[in-house]
Amino acid sequence: MEEAVEFALENNRTAVNATRDIEIAEKQKWETTAIGLPQIDATVDYQNFLKQQVSLIPAEFFGGNSGEFEEVVFGTKQNVNATATLSQLIFDGSYLVGLQSAKVFLEISKNAKVKTDLAVRTNVISAYGNVLVAEESVKILEKNKATLENNLFETQKTFENGLAEEESVEQLQITLTEIENALNNSIRLRDIAYKLLSLSLGIDVTEKVDLTDQLEDLTIQSLAIELQDDTAFSMEENIDYKIAANDERSKELLVKLEKSRALPSLSGFLNGGYQAYNDEFTFFDKDQEWFGSSLIGLTLNIPIFSSLERTARTQRAKIEYEKSKTDLTEVEQRIKLELANAQSNYEFSVEKYNISKKNLNLAERIERKNQIKFTEGIATSFELRQAQVQLYSSQQDYLQAMLDVINSKVELDNIVYSGDLVPLEE
Repeated sequence: MEEAVEFALENNRTAVNATRDIEIAEKQKWETTAIGLPQIDATVDYQNFLKQQVSLIPAEFFGGNSGEFEEVVFGTKQNVNATATLSQLIFDGSYLVGLQSAKVFLEISKNAKVKTDLAVRTNVISAYGNVLVAEESVKILEKNKATLENNLFETQKTFENGLAEEESVEQLQITLTEIENALNNSIRLRDIAYKLLSLSLGIDVTEKVDLTDQLEDLTIQSLAIELQDDTAFSMEENIDYKIAANDERSKELLVKLEKSRALPSLSGFLNGGYQAYNDEFTFFDKDQEWFGSSLIGLTLNIPIFSSLERTARTQRAKIEYEKSKTDLTEVEQRIKLELANAQSNYEFSVEKYNISKKNLNLAERIERKNQIKFTEGIATSFELRQAQVQLYSSQQDYLQAMLDVINSKVELDNIVYSGDLVPLEE
């Protein structure tokens, strides 16, 4: 089963996507970081005037008559402008908050991965246990069917010899029919259980999986634990608490972000370029003349008045932050309740397992006694049927009790998880 869990953590489709979410968060963190690093952009503009613009100049500038105008075309028909710009963010309060938020977002993604892995582990163990229960159920029903067929055969012969009543045969036929129906249903459920396990493992549902653990062995392993002491339980290690704490931190950073929007931002830039002009496309010729230019400068953006928009956004962020603190307290109390409930469920499942085991032993003894009595003609077929039905019910209760012990232990493990239950990706 542990091999199945390890395999699922690497191949389960939900777990795989959770790992990808961490990779996305890491890339997003770098995206945010890169905003404050130097940026270089280059542009090349080429213009070709199909018809150049005409300007009117007073003719007297050229010795003409006053009041008349001359048509003049300025510039060349074609030109190229190549420019490269280096920009650097010097100060921006929102950028500093953004860096912190990116780290929190990455932490949220990692905690979500842990939450997903715990869910995958739970699903795999539950599916694994269901397969084992289905297999055991089929084996038990096949054994019960073989016993009933033998009883029916002997009773039929006894009836034919006039030493038994027809009702005895009919009672056994009813019981056998019910067992056959239950067996057929268990075979179908076993097939579905295998498909669910394959789905949990992240493989094709039609692929056959061989299970090496036994249901009773897993149950005994699940019994060998000590209940968590409330004083020893670390709330900060609980994954739901971590996620709620992440949310509180992100809301706190949102308040800082809104406040930072009122701060000035400063950035610098340096650019240089070359321009070339000509009436013909000669820009790749060696004798083409290029004119260089460069510029350095600073841009200071000062927020002055936003009609109280920033104030409203900051106040709204503060309210969201207060809500997250309340949610964190609620999650803490809910986790305490879940821990108590999980411990109670585990204790109940262990008690139910012990009782079911005793009841199964008693039911087997009662059924054997009634078999002997029925063979000797002391017990009726109705009494034998009651003993058999009681045995079949005890068998299924015992199987379910073992599965409940395994599942309740997993539920308890998830709450007290501290990083050593399943191999998780760093």
